[in-house]
Amino acid sequence: MNATPALVDFAPALRMALLVGALALLPLGWLALRWRGADGRQRLAALTALALFLTFDLVVFGAFTRLTDSGLGCPDWPGCYAQASPLGARGDIAQAQATVPGGPVSWHKAWIEMIHRYLAMTVGLLIVVLTLASWWLRWRGRSAPGRLRPGASPPTLPLSPLWPTATAFWVVVQGLFGKYTVTLKLYPAVVTAHLMGGLVLLALLAVQHAAFAARPLVLAPVWRRGAVAVLALLAVQVFLGGWVSTNYAVLACTGFPKCNGHWWPPTDFGQAFSLLRALGHTADGAGFPFDALVTIHMTHRLFAIAVALAAGTLAWGLLRQPDPGVRRLGRWLALLIAAQIGTGLSNVVLGWPLPAALGHTAGAAALVLALTLLLARSAAPRRRPMPRATAVPA
Repeated sequence: MNATPALVDFAPALRMALLVGALALLPLGWLALRWRGADGRQRLAALTALALFLTFDLVVFGAFTRLTDSGLGCPDWPGCYAQASPLGARGDIAQAQATVPGGPVSWHKAWIEMIHRYLAMTVGLLIVVLTLASWWLRWRGRSAPGRLRPGASPPTLPLSPLWPTATAFWVVVQGLFGKYTVTLKLYPAVVTAHLMGGLVLLALLAVQHAAFAARPLVLAPVWRRGAVAVLALLAVQVFLGGWVSTNYAVLACTGFPKCNGHWWPPTDFGQAFSLLRALGHTADGAGFPFDALVTIHMTHRLFAIAVALAAGTLAWGLLRQPDPGVRRLGRWLALLIAAQIGTGLSNVVLGWPLPAALGHTAGAAALVLALTLLLARSAAPRRRPMPRATAVPA
């Protein structure tokens, strides 16, 4: 009698989990060696900084994956043709290449896509560890008073463990965006949401990293409100930039400052921002009109002027604050604005070169990071140095 086939094959997912677990041991092992002998709070701060650093790398490598057309290098999820790596999918990749030469599947594109997934899953696992460590330290701090000398303070956390818990939840949301980016064949709305979600993850970790800062920043209320406004404008601009990239509208306008020889070219706003449609098609399945691509490009280009003016004004204000930490962030903000303008112009004038396109995404992520750190550190309560807890001898 034939055996009943399994309804779900968990073997590929298990192999992926084992592989990613092994990869995550590398940064965790380095962290344990680098901070051996440190207390729990110091280790938690180091783990938060590491997760933040790798998340920034993940955002940039995600842009590299998209810009090299590697998003469908492995057309299933989470593995590659149900294998944990392209090594096990050599035959399927070769067959796909032979069927569609120059298509979305190739050996190097499969590796780019899978490295992106490995990095994303490693970051996710680190954030899970961060969440568990935060709750453990919270529990230890609450159970410590009975084991402390009179007058000593128990160890405390700068933020509630609910912050890393929410971050871990958002990692799951990002994972779903990543899955549907592949299974829905680069559906523009999903790809753009995946980019925005990566920056939300970066901001969540930046808030937690800022909580461990030695001192809060002193920022005048008017400039703090200005930073909130600039961050909101930047969020809109990042969405528009993602919409340009995911619809391949970067080269819809040639020349600068004119677009295709016009100060105001023909536009189609109705189709340009229709979200519920497949890549390269309108909602009713027709070919996506070129005028709509021009509209997407021009909207991003014009809104960039408003963002640059607002961010430049904010940078000017920060450079005049008495707090040296605020002035330092003001200098970084000014440099990032200049770099964003340069890479944005290079994309148009030089025909979307890969280094400029990557730099433009990295610059947007760095701007989100800088503004989030500014707001988080300027909102931090005045903290006094915490006395070191001394355990009662047994």
